[in-house]
Amino acid sequence: MLSTKYLVFKERPAKKLVDQYIRPYAIEEVVSTNVVKLRLPISMRIHLVVNISQIIRYKEQVRGQKKEEVKSIEVDGEEEWEVERILNKRKVRDIEKYLV
Repeated sequence: MLSTKYLVFKERPAKKLVDQYIRPYAIEEVVSTNVVKLRLPISMRIHLVVNISQIIRYKEQVRGQKKEEVKSIEVDGEEEWEVERILNKRKVRDIEKYLV
């Protein structure tokens, strides 16, 4: 999987909203001990050769682990989510933040 640390995404203005790693990409060639050439789609406009510090091994989902799909509900034409329970609450600069 490829790190997004040094990549720029125009559709996501805030860096913190981008996933840390994106899709697993195949390694085409090992150029040297610390550089590999990836098989990337043409739509990604980055150099194909990256340092190995920018990639991690893809781990498949553990067998038996359930991946929960969070379903949204529509209220007054807006998409909302129902909270099962509040696990914790804290106040930061007079703003309450909840762990759900």
